[in-house]
Amino acid sequence: MEKKVLAYSSMAAILLVLSFLSCDNNKRSMFKADNGVEFDTISREKQHFLDNNPENPSCNLTLNFVYPKNITGFNTQAVQNVFVTTVLGLNYDSLSVDDAVDSYIKNYIENYKNDAEIYIVNRPSQAHIENLDELYFSDEDNAHLPEVFYSYYENLSDSIVYNQYGIISYRVRQVNNKGGRLSYETVKNYVLDLSTAELLGEADIFSAGYDVALRSIIQDALFEANNVRSIRELEDLGFFGIDEILPNKNFLLTDKGIIYTFNKGEYSAYQLPVPEIFIPYNVIRPLLRENSIALKLSRL
Repeated sequence: MEKKVLAYSSMAAILLVLSFLSCDNNKRSMFKADNGVEFDTISREKQHFLDNNPENPSCNLTLNFVYPKNITGFNTQAVQNVFVTTVLGLNYDSLSVDDAVDSYIKNYIENYKNDAEIYIVNRPSQAHIENLDELYFSDEDNAHLPEVFYSYYENLSDSIVYNQYGIISYRVRQVNNKGGRLSYETVKNYVLDLSTAELLGEADIFSAGYDVALRSIIQDALFEANNVRSIRELEDLGFFGIDEILPNKNFLLTDKGIIYTFNKGEYSAYQLPVPEIFIPYNVIRPLLRENSIALKLSRL
C-alpha cells in the first residue's frame, strides 16, 4: 500500500512539473517567430528629357519599393502607411501604395523641371545687380557652366533585413546626383513593431545612460572592422570625431544583435564606404531595457 501511495505521489509530481512546463511553453509560443507577412515589390524606371527632346539633359529615377502586401493578425494598412512615409516621404502618408509611388515619380519630374527653369533664368550674367540670392551667378561663376541644364539621377530602394518575432527591420537606401561630380548616398534604418504599427527608437530598447556606454563599444567595433588599433589610425583612413562618437538612432535589430549605420559625412569622409557596425547582444545585454523586444531577442 505504501508503495502505491509513493507511486501516485511521484506521478502527481511529474504531472505538476509537466503542467508548469506546458504553461511556460504556451507563454513562449506567444512570442512567435513567423510574422505572417506577404511582401510585394513595385519596380519603376522613369526618364524624362527636358522639353521632351532626347538630345537634352534628363532626370532618371529607379525605384524598387518592397512593402507588406498582407499581414496575418496585424493591421496591414497601418503598417503599409509606415513603409510609405519612411521610403517615399511624409507627403504621401494619405495615399495608397500605388498612388504614392505614382505621385513620387510625378513630383520627382516636376522638381527637376522647376530646377531647370531656375537655372535657365539665372544663368545669364548678374554681375551688375546687387543683393542677389545664392541662386544667381556672377560672370566668373558662369564661365564653367554649360548652356543647358544638368542631368539628374536617383536610385531609391528598400530591403527587408529581419522579419520575425513581431518586428520588421528594414533599410532604405537613396543615391542621387544633381549634376555634380559626387553622388550622395543615404542609408536609413527602421525597426517596426507590428503590434503597434510604430517605429522603435533607442529609448524603447535601451536603459538610461546607454548612449555614453555604447561609445567605447562602437569604437572597438570600428577598430575591428577597419583592422586598426587606435582612433588616430581611423583618422588616417578618413574618419573624424570618433573620440566623441555616439549612437545615432539609425539602427536595425536582428536575432543576433543590433546593427548601426553611420552615413557618409557623419564620422567619415564621403569617399569611404558607409560605415556599418554590428554589435552582438552578449556585448550590450546589460544595457537593454527590461521587457524590451531586444532583450527578448537576446534570449532566443
